[in-house]
Amino acid sequence: MSPRKRRAADTSAESVDQDAPAQNAPAQRLASYRRMRDFGATPEPSGGGEAPHGDGARRFVVQRHRASSLHYDLRFEIDGVLASWAVPKGPTLDPSARRLAVHVEDHPLEYADFEGVIPSGEYGGGDVIVWDHGTWEPYDTDDPARAVADGELHADVHGQKLRGRFVLVRTRAQDGEKEQRPRGDVRGQTEGVGASWLLLHKHDDAAVDGWDPEEHPRSVVSGRTNDEVKADPDRHWHSDRPAAEAAEQVTTPEPLAEDDDALAVLDELPAEGGTWPVHGRELVVTNLDKVLFPAREGEEPVTKREFLRYAARIAPVVVPYLEGRALNLHRYPDGAAAKGFWHKELPKHAPSWLGRWDNPLAAADETQTYLVADEPAALVWAANFGALEWHPWTSRTEAPECPTYALFDLDPGERTSWDELVMMARLHRTAFERLRVRSQVKVTGKRGIQIWVPIAPGPTFDETRAWVEQVSRTIGKLVPDLVSWKWQKAERKGRARLDYTQNAINKTLVAPYSTRPAPGAPVSVPIGWHELEDPELRPDRWTIRTVFDRLAERGDPFRGALVHDQVLPDFR
Repeated sequence: MSPRKRRAADTSAESVDQDAPAQNAPAQRLASYRRMRDFGATPEPSGGGEAPHGDGARRFVVQRHRASSLHYDLRFEIDGVLASWAVPKGPTLDPSARRLAVHVEDHPLEYADFEGVIPSGEYGGGDVIVWDHGTWEPYDTDDPARAVADGELHADVHGQKLRGRFVLVRTRAQDGEKEQRPRGDVRGQTEGVGASWLLLHKHDDAAVDGWDPEEHPRSVVSGRTNDEVKADPDRHWHSDRPAAEAAEQVTTPEPLAEDDDALAVLDELPAEGGTWPVHGRELVVTNLDKVLFPAREGEEPVTKREFLRYAARIAPVVVPYLEGRALNLHRYPDGAAAKGFWHKELPKHAPSWLGRWDNPLAAADETQTYLVADEPAALVWAANFGALEWHPWTSRTEAPECPTYALFDLDPGERTSWDELVMMARLHRTAFERLRVRSQVKVTGKRGIQIWVPIAPGPTFDETRAWVEQVSRTIGKLVPDLVSWKWQKAERKGRARLDYTQNAINKTLVAPYSTRPAPGAPVSVPIGWHELEDPELRPDRWTIRTVFDRLAERGDPFRGALVHDQVLPDFR
């Protein structure tokens, strides 16, 4: 019998009384949960193994779940499972609010860590984030399972967002009726006699009048929103494995390994260079011991050999942001200590295998043919050509007049402190959250912060620039003493500029993971929005010598920028 038919057959009766006291084994209590899901298709955990209990404290979790409708799943660890309620409007610290809570099937303990996407068409299909988590203790009972069965649970909660005492009270069922669980997802929130409970917060020290969960939309685990997780889910679950092994990272491009044979060949080449086989191509590289980046204090300078090694390693990660786009190169053939220049025309001596694009919009005195870095070796070629910065167009070659990003450039002035810049970035974060716009943020590697908003093709550059300007000027009104709208830097009197003018054809911002021409070879590194709270964050914190450790630890938080499905909302 198919999972769908099996679920339909199960709607007549439950084989497990979900409100029975906790003498039932967790496996038996999860029978309903398992019948509702096809674990060959959904990444959710099946509850086949034991989840870690940490110091023995009871866990609670709230997952923000966008299925057929948005709701919050409130879960309390009780006797080996997660007793669960779907709360359509979300839990609140406001003691005057009464929230509907729909009692749903118990979930396995390892579900407390689940953040990802449940496939469309499956039970509860949609995106899930860990909105809050922590520990809890039952109040005025030593048998919370019996308290649930009796229809009233008092819980003292210690989370990152939720604090204080919550009360769950089952509404009155019809005489002689047992509580029925709603079938399917939260669409059935009013189905079944006695399915509804009320969730409320007590008047205690943690209570906050008017507290709205929708004003706090980010995961406490990854710092991402549901939109960002949907655009780039980074975990899948394998239900046929033990819980400790169930989570697997979604495959994303990995940097070239540090011990790759190609890098060993580069290390052995003489100072004058030679032929280097890398990423399936043969490149002629030269002047390998030439210093390209001056040293930072206490460090050695960065040679061309080390820069090429970096380009080769990072290229598989960067190319998805470059492929199909014209590439503007900022060249420093004499190194970052000398003056650089923009180079856009692909030279005649370039290898024939390089990707290229002939611009049909170009006038006779403008660049005719651009490099298109559709493969890792092309980026290494550009690095050997002296390009210390890589700037892809925001439109693709098949539609050069249609931007795929709306760009925000937070450009600090001489008087702008780092703390002030971070504060302005937080204002942008709040604006995007209220507009429900998915955005990706990165530090520039110099002094600034940049934000890329991926969009579906459609609006013109003029329309995109106008939208960015509206958002920027609205934010600027909140900090008028910190922001100048003057074009000339000398007229800004040291204040920051929220630069919306980069939203034009053939205007660019530096690519993620591109180096910048400064001592130590700093890198423009993507961050999560939650990292704005990191006191150690700096715009030039990472260099070509440290960024791979970060990638190994955190992965690439910019991947959502590759999903171009957003329509910019009206902003008036």
